[in-house]
Amino acid sequence: MTPPAVRCKGLRHVFGDTVAVDGVDLEIPAGQVFGLLGPNGAGKTTTIRMITTLLPTKTGTIEVFGIDVSRRKMAVRRLIGYVPQQLSADGSLSGRENVTLFARLFDVPRRDRATQVDTALEAVGLLDDADRPSATYSGGMIRRLELAQALVSSPRLLILDEPTIGLDPVARTSVWERIEQVRAETGMTVLVTTHYMDEAEEYCEQVALMHRGRIRARGSPAELEDELGAGSTLDDVFRMVTGDEFEDSDKGGMRNVRAARRTARRLG
Repeated sequence: MTPPAVRCKGLRHVFGDTVAVDGVDLEIPAGQVFGLLGPNGAGKTTTIRMITTLLPTKTGTIEVFGIDVSRRKMAVRRLIGYVPQQLSADGSLSGRENVTLFARLFDVPRRDRATQVDTALEAVGLLDDADRPSATYSGGMIRRLELAQALVSSPRLLILDEPTIGLDPVARTSVWERIEQVRAETGMTVLVTTHYMDEAEEYCEQVALMHRGRIRARGSPAELEDELGAGSTLDDVFRMVTGDEFEDSDKGGMRNVRAARRTARRLG
């Protein structure tokens, strides 16, 4: 039986007096596109940084394809490709040089390095522009370059933290087309955070919504929308999850939201 791509149990992380992640249980099946949604400060990036081994797991456990993140960091890193929120491409280097640098960082064997760099660049549609300085790239091209950096090691799990933030609709679509193409060819799992609910509706098979360090709702976008009632959208779910009704997860959660919606419909 294939283990889940990610399994978190009792995950908690504190910065000083601030509880960033507060008892997160999360399981992501292998092969899925999974969206981790929530407002700024919800704990999404902290959770991702723990999964990617960039932050220590002090309370709780994380496994990536059955491998304990705390005990075998390097083994986990070899399975992961990561595109952070902050731009990671070096504008003084060409696209090819940027991807080659990541191939070295991810310990891609020297004999395979040039081929895998070209394969990653081709996958994101940048092979023809590979030798241009990346400082001359558009915003959409930079994000695709960063995607190539993450793909060069042929990861089983691709983690994307706000991969299309600030991009125009055409560039956003281009980035997602490349992600979907690579996923179709390799079967890799994708964990993504995004504030664009239309992206989550279209591309994510399941989503989990975080608020104040906790998972408040989980399911397919369609399931969560149906729980709110006919005509609901993922934007509606997001607004409900981040509203006062969800400040205490022990006070009814989605049941309270459904009750409120039913009352509203009865009152017209």
